[in-house]
Amino acid sequence: MKRDKMKIALIQHSCSDDRHANLEKTIAMIRKAANQGAQIVCTQELFTGTYFPQTIDVHKYKWAEPIPGPVSTQMQDLAKELKVVLITSLYEYVMDGLYFNTVVVFDADGTNLGKYRKHHIPEGPQYIEKYYFTEGDSGYPVFETKYGTIGVLICWDEWFPEPSRILALKGADIIFYPSAIGSEPDNPELDTSQTWMDAIRAHGIHNNIFIAAVNRVGREYSKEGQMDFYGRSFISNPWGTVLKEAETKGDEIIMSEIDLHEITKARNILQFHRDRRPDSYGELLKKVLK
Repeated sequence: MKRDKMKIALIQHSCSDDRHANLEKTIAMIRKAANQGAQIVCTQELFTGTYFPQTIDVHKYKWAEPIPGPVSTQMQDLAKELKVVLITSLYEYVMDGLYFNTVVVFDADGTNLGKYRKHHIPEGPQYIEKYYFTEGDSGYPVFETKYGTIGVLICWDEWFPEPSRILALKGADIIFYPSAIGSEPDNPELDTSQTWMDAIRAHGIHNNIFIAAVNRVGREYSKEGQMDFYGRSFISNPWGTVLKEAETKGDEIIMSEIDLHEITKARNILQFHRDRRPDSYGELLKKVLK
């Protein structure tokens, strides 16, 4: 049954090359969040390892696992044990040569509600994701959980307005954005963290919904150089107001209670859904309009 209020938590942390240690750290933080009253918990993108798309390494394909698989099964059992909705980011193996950047949503009784596969795959200096991930084929599903209707988008997806709009039109009360974003290797003095926050908060304003974005932290090295992941995980309301933001650039649980009545209040004033003109947006289906 849908609740009027829910308490959500984001798991922000650094990662090492020890994938077992990363998993155990995440599980410990999820347990702590649940003990503090969290009802929906979201991991960061690809939380079991370092951000391997910094470089091309054929051996990293071995990090992918099928769903269900060892990590997803462990997380599913954890959701059931703790009675929390668990949003889990995984590197999904389908067959040799076919891999996805995937999120699985487990309900508070451990039920697998389905998966979302990342649609927008970036390619740039030390963000070499097209080598590892196929573009998602899952569409943009919403998940009816014990505590509310949620949507999920993954990192680069969050920079495009259309997916968030689709999820809101399908009834999502809150969209979660597990991410792995940091410094720009070809422009190391550029800090995109505020732009990142503003772009995602705007989805909440445009759609009158809650937003929860979780990002990794820490410096990670590869043969191409280093990347500094800036964290700044946050939760915002339908007005774009930040309810809770990470206080550090270290391991941290970001938690806030949200009141779904705020969605109704915002939509009664900002009548975006009423005044939309989808009949006039056909040109958006074209790649270019010049």
